[in-house]
Amino acid sequence: MTDPKRYTYRVSWSSGDDEFVATVVEFPSLSWLHAEQGKALSGLTELVEQVVTDLKTAGESAPEPIADRRYSGKFNVRVPESLHRELALTAAEEGISLNRLISNRLAHS
Repeated sequence: MTDPKRYTYRVSWSSGDDEFVATVVEFPSLSWLHAEQGKALSGLTELVEQVVTDLKTAGESAPEPIADRRYSGKFNVRVPESLHRELALTAAEEGISLNRLISNRLAHS
C-alpha cells in the first residue's frame, strides 16, 4: 500500500477562509482548513490515509507519489516557428546547444 506520508503536501494561508489550508498534489480535490498550520497538515494527512485505505478496500489503486515517479528528463514542447528561430540564434550566439539554452532558461525562470 502507498504510504500517505510520501505524498506532496503544501500548507498556505487562506485569506478568504482566515485559516491555513493544506493541500496534496496527488489528490487535488482534497484539502483541510485549520487555524493552526500543523493541524491543517495533520488533518489532511489523516484524510489522505482514509482515502488510500478506502481505495485499497475498493480494489482501486492510489496515485503514485510524485517523489517516487521516474522521469526521463525529456519532453516535447511545440513553439511558434519564429520563437524556435530566435532561440536557435541565441543558442548559436552563446555557443551552446538549443537544449542547453532552454534548460538554463527553465532552471532560472
